[in-house]
Amino acid sequence: MSLDFLGNLQRTDLCGTLRAADAGKHVVLMGWVNRRRDHGNLIFLDLRDRSGISQIVLDAELCPEGHKKGEQVRPEYVVAAVGKVRLRAKDAINPKMPTGEIEIEATELRVLNDTRLAPFSPAEDAIQNEEVRLKYRYVDMRRPEMQRNFKLRHEITLAIRDNLSQQGFLEIETPILTKSTPEGARDFLVPSRVHPGEFFALPQSPQIFKQILMISGFDRYFQIARCFRDEDLRADRQLEFTQVDLEMSFPRREDVFGVVEKFLQAGFAAAGVDLPVPFPRISYDESLRQYGTDKPDLRLPGLVDVRAAFTDEQLATLQIDPALPVVAFRIPNVGELSRKEREDNHPLFDLKKGAKFIDDFKRLAKGFPESAVKVRELAGASDADFVIIVAGDPAHHIKASDTKFPGRLSEREINVYAAAGNFRSELAKKYADRHGAFKVTEEVVAAAQSRADAGLVNGSKAFQPIWLTDFPMFEYDLAAGKWVPAHHPFTAPYEADMANLVSDPASVRADCYDLAMNGLELGSGSIRIHRKDVQQQIFASLGISDEEARQRFGFFLDALEYGTPPHGGIALGLDRIVMLLAGAANLREVIAFPKTAKAIDLMADAPTTVTEQQLKELHIRVALKS
Repeated sequence: MSLDFLGNLQRTDLCGTLRAADAGKHVVLMGWVNRRRDHGNLIFLDLRDRSGISQIVLDAELCPEGHKKGEQVRPEYVVAAVGKVRLRAKDAINPKMPTGEIEIEATELRVLNDTRLAPFSPAEDAIQNEEVRLKYRYVDMRRPEMQRNFKLRHEITLAIRDNLSQQGFLEIETPILTKSTPEGARDFLVPSRVHPGEFFALPQSPQIFKQILMISGFDRYFQIARCFRDEDLRADRQLEFTQVDLEMSFPRREDVFGVVEKFLQAGFAAAGVDLPVPFPRISYDESLRQYGTDKPDLRLPGLVDVRAAFTDEQLATLQIDPALPVVAFRIPNVGELSRKEREDNHPLFDLKKGAKFIDDFKRLAKGFPESAVKVRELAGASDADFVIIVAGDPAHHIKASDTKFPGRLSEREINVYAAAGNFRSELAKKYADRHGAFKVTEEVVAAAQSRADAGLVNGSKAFQPIWLTDFPMFEYDLAAGKWVPAHHPFTAPYEADMANLVSDPASVRADCYDLAMNGLELGSGSIRIHRKDVQQQIFASLGISDEEARQRFGFFLDALEYGTPPHGGIALGLDRIVMLLAGAANLREVIAFPKTAKAIDLMADAPTTVTEQQLKELHIRVALKS
């Protein structure tokens, strides 16, 4: 068929905005054909744009030329419809559509473009093959769910940006091409054409630059920053990502918490969620004891110490190490697992070696009825709850130090708690449909679709933020035989622990903090080192020589000598925030053009090889391993 030009035709309304009050209005709508239904003299087109869908009626008598074109159009053709809004007959009203009370009686139809047959239709409810979706991302993002996700992302970002501005922060951009200063992950390197053999790096974060902005006197900085890390991908991780980055001068830790809670409250409100503040706090050690992880999900009950339910003789019979924790957790409303379910879950037992699991509670109750009752009492479990016990395996020995650090847990204790925490998290995900703890996102999505009608959703159950504090400053690397930083080397230690930097590094606490929500780490931050002598002490305690420090961070060390104020900040993952609020399963649902788990952009077909001429200009030769 021949295509039409747009000419002077101008769109008057969006497809999803018309209502019964618009009856009689002359409109011009433009968009994609979502569905087409041919009833002979009447052809119905569902016309879609980002706002929603309106039904177009092509009557062979009232609009013969448009009706003839309507016979030839197919889904995803781009058309413009001219006509009048009219009320539908009562028996034709569609209550599932916001525009379901009206339709457009067309007087003209222009076909602006046709389409190739796509491997899937945006009108489909679910598309299983994610690789096909990513290959044809421009078609995938026409789907209402994706349109909703990115509208939501825009509104959350705008609310956060406005709130930080109201709190006195200035938005300042930092470089994308910078010096390679590895922060734990691999850098993406960019060869310099004008400086042969030398490289820029893409920033893993704006860390050093935002600290320099504090030295520069800007007092409060923020940025919706693009960051890059060459690391393995997961559901909650991409090679390039966006973070809400901020830094402030003269803060206490509580000041940073207050700023973050305010802008998150604003961002969540933009998504229809009431996020209560202040957020609860927990120390790193207590988080391990209560949840078995440093990113706890508070929507489920935590770990409970049930050692008191057993005698030493019973523990010996059960082959449980009495010197290690004996903990239990419950998953509400799951009940007992069947034998097949227990067998299906057996691979989860290997999440942490050295731990022993008791998941057959009926069998335990037969051998130790009083202990089984006591465990359920201590765990606060009803008959409808699934309970599992996790303890230490006396047959497994760890070569790491088993000595408790002052105020710290031993490696073997951490092993038991981590095993319980991992198992708790995996079982909760697996049986979410049975215990209902994770179904609340449906309410949030409903609120995001129609905020004006839905109002704010109570976020006290749907989203559970928590601050984690009192992290260890160092970790011992057994392979290297030395202490290594648990955080980036610009993190300040607690002032009270400074004297122990060399003599007792295990006891030194970092003045840093994480924000977790629903089992995800949303962000990390710290009070920074603002004195050069302290920074040199930290480098020395890490075995970083003056020469190495000068080579890696020389410009920053110079800046520290020019009146650096006390300062601190944080960075939160914007992609993760939107993922939670959209109820999405992974980050790819809220990033416009993401990479696959194999670090490939299927749509753009990247990465690819480049020409020999390009390599020659960059003074690079590629040597592939055979």
